[in-house]
Amino acid sequence: MSATTPPTGPTPLTVEEEAVMRALGRLMLVLPRALNADLERDQRMTASEYSVLRQLSESRFGHLRMSELALACDMSLSGMTRLAAKLERQGYLTRTKCDSDARGWNAVLSEKGLARLRAAWPTHLASARHHIFDHLSDLDLPKLAKALNAIAGDS
Repeated sequence: MSATTPPTGPTPLTVEEEAVMRALGRLMLVLPRALNADLERDQRMTASEYSVLRQLSESRFGHLRMSELALACDMSLSGMTRLAAKLERQGYLTRTKCDSDARGWNAVLSEKGLARLRAAWPTHLASARHHIFDHLSDLDLPKLAKALNAIAGDS
């Protein structure tokens, strides 16, 4: 290869790009643990439990098909089934057969589950502010959200 022939293959990362890659990698490990630890310490609730209740509260009719709930919470269907059974024992949701498909099940948020979510929300909010937003005051948040959504594959 001559001195004027450009190299083939992927373009190496710049020093700044490499720093972002390393910071994102660390963030993906540390942030979920920190948010979960705050909920467990102050609410005796896991981030997964909070996520299930939040997803159900934001759903159109207060219920979601178990497979949709698993996808929304980034869990396997078997993991969601175990977690839903636990939340059902606690009275936070019920599972009912789908009207349109006798093979499917819906998770339905109960009043007790909504009350539990509302009780945990201040802890989650304080945790998000402490671990995330207190560090982003000088950034353009709409642009950051757009970039993060693009990275995640959302339009």
